[in-house]
Amino acid sequence: MDVKIREVFESVGSFFTGDDHIPWCDRDIIHGCEREVAEAAEGDSEELKRDSIMRLSWALVHSKQPEDVQRGIAMLEASLANSSSPLQQREKIYLLAVGYYRSGEYSRSRQLVDQCLEIAPDWRQALVLKKTLEDRIAKDGVIGIGITATAVGLIAGGIAAAFARKK
Repeated sequence: MDVKIREVFESVGSFFTGDDHIPWCDRDIIHGCEREVAEAAEGDSEELKRDSIMRLSWALVHSKQPEDVQRGIAMLEASLANSSSPLQQREKIYLLAVGYYRSGEYSRSRQLVDQCLEIAPDWRQALVLKKTLEDRIAKDGVIGIGITATAVGLIAGGIAAAFARKK
């Protein structure tokens, strides 16, 4: 019984705090990835350059800073056409979906997650992101309905009060 009660409270708590299962990345990791990209640019290995850019893109779209997320999205969109394998394309599309989720563009994120799942239907990360998106969209809908209902209630109360004063 205690377990059920705890689950209810955790569920309600996560509803209001917006918890999700997508990791965050801090500035130190981003700076490390930027150094890695700069070092790789000086070298001869194209594979090393490509891998370091992917790590930087991952760090940027998982950042808490909106400008980092936008930078990651731009990098991924620019490199998407250069994907040499379906696996690379899938990874980039997934990271784009994370970036759009982080920036609040849920419909675009969902389109990209669906694209990932067309390539790999059982891919756990994409399935988790899709569930997270659906939960977020539902939560935003409930909050929107609550705000609308409150506004309608206030307006109706104001009209009723105005009529009561006239009589």
